[in-house]
Amino acid sequence: MPARSPRPLLVFDGDCSFCRLWVGYWNKLTGDAVDYQPFQKVAPRFPEVPPEDFRRSVQFFLEDRRYSGAEAVFHLLALVPGLACLLWLFSNVPGLAPLSEFVYRRIASHRNAGYKITRALWGRHVEPPSYTLASSLFSRAVAFIYLIAFVSFGQQVRGLIGAKGLQPVAETLAALTRQIGPAAIWRVPTLFWWAHSEFALLSLVWGGAVLAFVAAIARPHTAGQKAAFIVLFVYYLSVVNGAQVFMSYQWDYLLLEAGFLAIFLKPSWPRVLLFRWLLFRLMFQSGVVKLASGDLTWHNLTALSFHYMTQPLPTPLAWYAAQLPLWFQQLSTLMVFVIELILPFFIFGPRRCKQLAAAGFVFLETLILLTGNYTFFNLLTIALCLFLLDDALLSRWFGPREPKSGAPARRLWRERREPKPLRANSLVSAVLVTIIVAISLPMVASSFGVETPPAVHEALSWPATWGIVNGYGLFANMTTTRPEISLEGSNDNVAWTPYVFRYKAGPLERPPSWVAPAQPRLDWQMWFAALGSYRENPWLIRLISRLLEGEPRVLELLGVNPFPGGPPKYVRAMIYQYTFTTYDERRRTGNWWKRQLLGEYFPPASLQGKQ
Repeated sequence: MPARSPRPLLVFDGDCSFCRLWVGYWNKLTGDAVDYQPFQKVAPRFPEVPPEDFRRSVQFFLEDRRYSGAEAVFHLLALVPGLACLLWLFSNVPGLAPLSEFVYRRIASHRNAGYKITRALWGRHVEPPSYTLASSLFSRAVAFIYLIAFVSFGQQVRGLIGAKGLQPVAETLAALTRQIGPAAIWRVPTLFWWAHSEFALLSLVWGGAVLAFVAAIARPHTAGQKAAFIVLFVYYLSVVNGAQVFMSYQWDYLLLEAGFLAIFLKPSWPRVLLFRWLLFRLMFQSGVVKLASGDLTWHNLTALSFHYMTQPLPTPLAWYAAQLPLWFQQLSTLMVFVIELILPFFIFGPRRCKQLAAAGFVFLETLILLTGNYTFFNLLTIALCLFLLDDALLSRWFGPREPKSGAPARRLWRERREPKPLRANSLVSAVLVTIIVAISLPMVASSFGVETPPAVHEALSWPATWGIVNGYGLFANMTTTRPEISLEGSNDNVAWTPYVFRYKAGPLERPPSWVAPAQPRLDWQMWFAALGSYRENPWLIRLISRLLEGEPRVLELLGVNPFPGGPPKYVRAMIYQYTFTTYDERRRTGNWWKRQLLGEYFPPASLQGKQ
């Protein structure tokens, strides 16, 4: 009997470029656990194996057993930590073994084509991807986005949910207790149950901002940064549930879900997969809901011809985008569908497919960022795309620069600066993946109109309340008109002077503003209120009351107070139809907007005794 290798041995065709490419990949996966040799060198050691078998497929020798073809590959991969399940599937799933062998034979008989396809989809070198840089960059990015969110809300917290605000958190919690009972503390988790004074509000929000800054500059993946992420998640969840309608936007829940996953972030494949799954759901569901809604503007590809003008807070560039011809708007709408419905599946494809998906998503989010003020939403989505880019690519921009002295110095730099490889607990990873995928699959199904059984819906309500797993889908129905509420004050109930908001459409000559990544929450809610009635927006009645009182915390949320000497006797709300001007109209009048009065939104109101 010829001497055999003390290690498992994979024998391949050394004259085949395609074979050498993938053997190199497997070698990096298994390391020293497996020996790899071309059959041209070791065939004499195996006289019992016909030379044609070596040419036809790889041969894997393991403990005096020989495996060939797809079976050899599965036995080989079983030696890679975390991949032993693949061999179990191959051996136990009916039909998988013959299907795998069929695919292997087809590829083996077309190796030249396989080599070209591999080069096209993976690049010149096929290597096991690592995501240390992506994970480190994302951990800093999500901390920075937490900082933006806390600072933005901190500037508005007293006017929105303070004791003299539009929706005092103390009143909100009292109402929840009446509606739900003692279970409210678990159904609506927030630290404000225990402290909701203005000092507590400010301490939590600005404390979150300070902690987010510390997390952003901390060393990634350390125990300190993870502890910071736990506190940040609890703080932001408290703000979201405490502020209710003013913090009920999809990006607030996206930040909660991404922030929750960041607590467990390590550059391991299962943890990275969770972020990719989140990005897939965000993009794919956003595309599905547009079609499933039955909205005519999406079906006839005219949605973007309305979007730039009717979105809540457009930027100056939106005015120019709205002037583009219809054919361009239709082509752009089609592009949105391609990016949101097709590219998400590339997330789970080969390396260059992932890169193409990332490029498409970043391109779309950049266009949205340039034409609309969507707070930190675009930044967070772009940050999630980091998990589609491996270290080999990111190191070109974020890795250590090559010193003049050459490669040896670079190795020394890495030895001094690179952290030790991080290991993720496989049991924690398995539990996280199982729970999050199981919870989110019914949410994805609901995007297609699939009704969730009541028992499942009730089970899903708990993680949704905590912001751990959420459903997504922006602009399912496109608004085709832009009603705007104008709040006006008067001292004689005859002459009326409008209150001017900081960012929402108001004075006709004022261009749309840049405000992202901050979010003026009141300006946003005024846009939604205009689509309904004041009866559906009780906070707006409180807003009118606060204006009549001259409440300074609320007036700070507005841009211009037309009654600096004291509050007016009367306040009313009128509703107008706003549209962008055309090039000719703007050249002639200097106005960015034009408007038409639709009628009264809320009748003149006054405080009792001040008429």
